[in-house]
Amino acid sequence: MTKILSRRNVIGASLALGATVVANTAFTGTAHAQDTASGPLIGAPDGDRIHLLTFNIRYEGGDASPHTWDERRPLVATVLKREKPTILFTQEGLYGQLQDVLADVRGFDWIHLGRTGGSKSEATAIYWNTKRLKVLEYDHQWLSDTPYLIGSKGWGNNVVRMLTWIRFEDLETGKDFYTVNNHFDHQSEDSRQKGAQMNLDVMSQWTSPVITAGDFNQLPETPTYQILTDGGLVDTMLAAEEQVTPVYGTWNGWDPVPSEEARRIDWIMTSPDIRIHQAAVNTYSEDGLTPSDHYPAQALISLP
Repeated sequence: MTKILSRRNVIGASLALGATVVANTAFTGTAHAQDTASGPLIGAPDGDRIHLLTFNIRYEGGDASPHTWDERRPLVATVLKREKPTILFTQEGLYGQLQDVLADVRGFDWIHLGRTGGSKSEATAIYWNTKRLKVLEYDHQWLSDTPYLIGSKGWGNNVVRMLTWIRFEDLETGKDFYTVNNHFDHQSEDSRQKGAQMNLDVMSQWTSPVITAGDFNQLPETPTYQILTDGGLVDTMLAAEEQVTPVYGTWNGWDPVPSEEARRIDWIMTSPDIRIHQAAVNTYSEDGLTPSDHYPAQALISLP
């Protein structure tokens, strides 16, 4: 049984979790680069494994050529078709873009709500392979003191921010688990920290395994990150049994050359009972063009 702790009840939890991460990392194979132009980093999962991919796809309409959505869409589609994730978490996508993604990943369904309601503005959409997963329940919350008020904001963020969560049933194993998709604020540290706390407070009501992912707009080893890890969550990129790629930064700013010095602000975290087989940062580009100004993060997991 999984138990994610509220920040108020984590005395001793961070020490125990730190030992777990160190132990896992000690057995991690040496990180190595892989040619993302030639094939998938992780690809379709075998058996009872689940492939997770989080991807800030960059909103449509804010960029001139060659970074328009029409030019980038085929590259996003290439990543998804090669990697074949079981669950895809997206950030920044507008409704039309997200419909394009759905059309490009056959056999998937999705849950979407624009952050200002309906199809308006960006969304924290979640897609899933319908042959593998069934939705049991879901909800949306806004990062504010009124989390169920559509379009609400607070905590110093000038932009409306939200999260979406889904409880899935794994049709392969019959097990259930929860996923959360986040897009934290890019300006307000107070908002990011309170958003991290909101994740823990929501998760503290659940007893099944938990995955939280998204664009957190902050670096590891900062208070926002530590709130999540002190609360019982594990960074898949650091705790994976195999790091398929080096620990590249995920914010690329349209630079197609990956760097371990770049900002790693897109994370996939899990409750510690989940086994993390592999993790990667996908640095695919084509002719000097990246699919987005973020690289997607990936993880291959098994439920307990």
